[in-house]
Amino acid sequence: MKPSTPESQHLEPQHTKTSQEVPLQKAQSTFWKDTFQLALIIIFVVIPFRVFVAQPFIVSGTSMQPGFQDRDYLIVDQLSYRLGDPERGDVVIFRYPNNTKVFYIKRIIGLPGDTVIVKDEQVYIEPLGSTERITIEEPYIDSFRPEDSKTTLMSDQFYVMGDNRLVSSDSRVWGPLDREFITGRAFLRLFPLNQIGIFPEDYKSYPDSL
Repeated sequence: MKPSTPESQHLEPQHTKTSQEVPLQKAQSTFWKDTFQLALIIIFVVIPFRVFVAQPFIVSGTSMQPGFQDRDYLIVDQLSYRLGDPERGDVVIFRYPNNTKVFYIKRIIGLPGDTVIVKDEQVYIEPLGSTERITIEEPYIDSFRPEDSKTTLMSDQFYVMGDNRLVSSDSRVWGPLDREFITGRAFLRLFPLNQIGIFPEDYKSYPDSL
């Protein structure tokens, strides 16, 4: 019997990586690396930014007309009130005290310690420690529901009202707003495009005594 030669032996085919498999493995490695980096950005940048710095808010309803319309798109500054106190005239976003899943947008009228008097179609303020009654001028409103009320605020309370006084549900209806419910102030309006601006509808021209 003729011995077999190396050339006549059956050789098992050896598996070698093709030119297509190597780039595929690199692509998969890059995908998981990019996914991991994106997850880190979301966890350490995006989420803290949304929770502590700013978040979007869409106006719902007509209680802040004429300055704010239904569906206006705002960015809420959540950082300023961690460093300082809300001021009279600020437009703020807060959790509705009677249902904290709902967010409202209103304007701050009364500060802690103030006595806020609403009489007919006018708002008056008696600052803490003073018996002087100061008239609040409000050029940003064009409607008012005639009524009479008098409210003295505690050290952590604010009096808020909607600019559309005819329809707004605010401190006249459900009482003072505790500081803990305030999320932030209206920092930037992005929509509608023809009304883009920083601190939209802010008003600070109150008497010096306030």
